[in-house]
Amino acid sequence: MPLNCAPSDLSPYQPSSALPWNHRRALHLYRRTAFGASRPTIENALLQNPKELVATIVDQAKNLPPATPPEWANWAINNYSANEEERNAQIVLQIVSWVNTWMKDFRTNGLRDRMALFWHNHFVTKLDKYICPSWMYQYHHLLQKHALGNFKDFLREMGTNPAMLVFLDGVQNTRFQPNENFARELFELFTLGVDNGYTQADIVNAARALSGWNGITLATLCGEIGFVPSFWDNGQKTIFGKTGNFGYNEVIDLIFTERPEQVSKYICRKLYAHFINPDVDPVMVDKLATIFRQNNFEIAPVMKAIFSSVHFFDDATVGTIIPGHIEHFLTFLNEMNLPNNEVLNQYIVYGSDEYDQRLFNPTDVSGWKGNRAWITSATLPFRFEGIFNIMLYYFQVQGNEIPQLRDFALSLVDPTTSDPAVVVNAICDYILPNGFQTQKDYDEALKVFKAEVPENYFASGQWNLYWEYAPLQLILLFQFLAAQPEFQLK
Repeated sequence: MPLNCAPSDLSPYQPSSALPWNHRRALHLYRRTAFGASRPTIENALLQNPKELVATIVDQAKNLPPATPPEWANWAINNYSANEEERNAQIVLQIVSWVNTWMKDFRTNGLRDRMALFWHNHFVTKLDKYICPSWMYQYHHLLQKHALGNFKDFLREMGTNPAMLVFLDGVQNTRFQPNENFARELFELFTLGVDNGYTQADIVNAARALSGWNGITLATLCGEIGFVPSFWDNGQKTIFGKTGNFGYNEVIDLIFTERPEQVSKYICRKLYAHFINPDVDPVMVDKLATIFRQNNFEIAPVMKAIFSSVHFFDDATVGTIIPGHIEHFLTFLNEMNLPNNEVLNQYIVYGSDEYDQRLFNPTDVSGWKGNRAWITSATLPFRFEGIFNIMLYYFQVQGNEIPQLRDFALSLVDPTTSDPAVVVNAICDYILPNGFQTQKDYDEALKVFKAEVPENYFASGQWNLYWEYAPLQLILLFQFLAAQPEFQLK
């Protein structure tokens, strides 16, 4: 029985009494196109036409330049200290600094880096295998550069990126000793899908065509990996029924000329599952795939169609995805408008690392499994304890104050209200994509929020959000919400 009840309607969403343009849908948009958004951003969104807003979000993300290259962007091994201990320390420092850079970008760059993270889990490489910071940077640069660009160009550049050449053994693939690893994943994971439009013979011949990218030695480690013509197999190859003296570029071209439907449907299915609903609607995938092909495999038109559609904004699509740990925490930070803090970002990175979301090191070549795989008996306590630790950290570094939580609550209700139930219900309905399902849950949240404050303070109207201990009550409420199943959904 399918769980996806949203209509298969790709036409632009038009606000109506049945489908109003409200906080819930604006939050839904920013939780999928970014890592959540602050209250002012959401309020500003409600003043705009949804279709025009989506176009602006996508266009701005596409035109955003990649992160500024670090000074070591093109370092080879001979740029490092000759002392092994010092060299290793340099490498670790560079890797940590670039992970911190990406974490900051997640907070500020919205869709561009949300897409970069998606492609990181599609074009998987593992830093543990190739180690070099320069190769890590160059790989990451491609993720940002092509995040919303042309998929053909993206694929073409990614295949000769040093991180990919080393990770999938392309650097070992020669005419003398073919290695099929990259050719197999090129078809199976990057473009067509498992057993979808290719044969083992296609893999064998593609590997021959992709040979020759072997220009690296121990002396030039971490530097450029060049093409070596003498290591390339220049014989005739048959791929997808076509025969010729194919090389690297011809293989990439053949994928799109001979298997355009398979590529478009495979990529759009992944985009759909990640950004709309893990329970995939095949009719919607077909419609998106048509747009992908009609636009010569440009990614931006597909994302505009997704995020502006009736299907995307339907009630049945809201709160259907469990985000990864990093996305989970960043969404809370952004929605509470908490400052971008490097120490806190490192806490998120290292904590998520412990629970199988390591930036630049996905689980395996097929990437993180995503959605329900993020929730286990071990990760769930980490996720809700992490929210509490984040609040506690900001409370401590801000002089035992956390005004952002109070400001957030005040923005949702009449600031003069003295009714704690009004505050609690407003926060629950805003933070949880679909609110709570029973009054009992709201009542339990209210009980937590009231904490040990004497009941007469509420009954007499003495209490309100400006009360001295209100921020601590809000911390307790968010701690409670973070432990609820509904909080894991976005």
